[in-house]
Amino acid sequence: MGISFAGELKRKTVTPEAAAAQVKSGDWIDYGFGVGQPDLFDRALAERIRRLERVRLRATLSMRPRAVVEADPEARHLEMYSWYFSGLERALHDRGLCQHIPMNFGEAPDYYRRFCDVDVAILKTAPMDAHGFFNFGGAVTYHKALTEKARTVIVETDEAMPYVFGVENGVHLSAVDYVIDGGRGSMPELKNAPAGAIEQKIAGLIAAEIEDGACLQIGIGAMPNAVCELLVDSPVRDLGVHTEMFVDSLMKLYEAGKITGAHKTHDRFQMTYCFAAGSARLYEFLDRNPACFVGPVDYTNLPHRIMQNDRVVAICNAAQIDLSGQACAESAGIRQISGTGGQLQFMRGAYASRGGKAFLCLSSTYERNGRRESRIVARIAECNIVTTPRTDVMYVVTEYGIANLKGKSVPDRARALINLAHPDFRESLEREAREYRLLPRRFM
Repeated sequence: MGISFAGELKRKTVTPEAAAAQVKSGDWIDYGFGVGQPDLFDRALAERIRRLERVRLRATLSMRPRAVVEADPEARHLEMYSWYFSGLERALHDRGLCQHIPMNFGEAPDYYRRFCDVDVAILKTAPMDAHGFFNFGGAVTYHKALTEKARTVIVETDEAMPYVFGVENGVHLSAVDYVIDGGRGSMPELKNAPAGAIEQKIAGLIAAEIEDGACLQIGIGAMPNAVCELLVDSPVRDLGVHTEMFVDSLMKLYEAGKITGAHKTHDRFQMTYCFAAGSARLYEFLDRNPACFVGPVDYTNLPHRIMQNDRVVAICNAAQIDLSGQACAESAGIRQISGTGGQLQFMRGAYASRGGKAFLCLSSTYERNGRRESRIVARIAECNIVTTPRTDVMYVVTEYGIANLKGKSVPDRARALINLAHPDFRESLEREAREYRLLPRRFM
């Protein structure tokens, strides 16, 4: 006969208000990541935050507004920090209500175990299973390390959270201090903007580079997802998945029979990921699906693990790249847009993989204040953050073509990138390249 945890669960189950009462002035609290962030607790803490002083909150990739932040609009009682901004956190940052913590995503569990203080961790999970575990569902990421480090662990259960298979994917009741029974709520959904003509052109160039048996990493955004849409109708087959983020386009690719994982070294025949964000149907797809294997972010994102699969294809976005090849994907000057996330680690892991390919994709231009500007520039804009150093950039793709920078000199890189720029900017880029001595005079 199995062990019954019903009595212990009942003793630890409290109201959101009682759980929120555990937070004291000066505490570091942590809401965790993405769909794993609490809602009932958040609203309860919002009711009492003005009676507290200097509470510090980490909450990464928030997919719903955080009531506790909005309850303190002048940040007199609460300081919020995020490892990676969602659109909501970006807006809070613009208002001075959220600050960024730089990191390589794959190092996050180690950050918690070695460097981060956590007084209270509050995570949304699936309801307790028959073995006494609360499954982290669509937000495994660094949550196991977080529960190990926190002095007080609170879980808020939601029947809508998918139950996922993998490693370090839950916390046992014995390690939990308080439980909030959230009944059945709804998961926050993430909708990607549809791909336009430019995104479709870039996606087509990348899709043509993907071979049978390739192992995919697909990030957030219209362009990476457009690649999957094209692969659905392509002849390519036996693809694998080893990614940080599981998205709807991977589900569609799997349902089209394109993904088998037959050529993977790690988690063969399974799609590996560390968190999910997408539609309600995606969460239903992941629920108890043995075709999917979830692990913490140091399982998915560290380069030495990524490279052990052959023909890894990493597809990431950039906001700006200069003529030497260094790329910015996370800021617009002093304005933090997102974060480093897993980009640098997947660029390195994919390149090191046997037959691997790492793609940075970007439209050649963007609109600012009614003017068209080039994303390819002579020098990275002042205050922009370099996400991927020039030594780590492999393929760069715009709607005007694709160039591999590996092994190229600075002048050859400059020429290749000028050819990927919008034609209206190529002459000025070449002139600036001479001015900055990126192109030797004797070749002019």
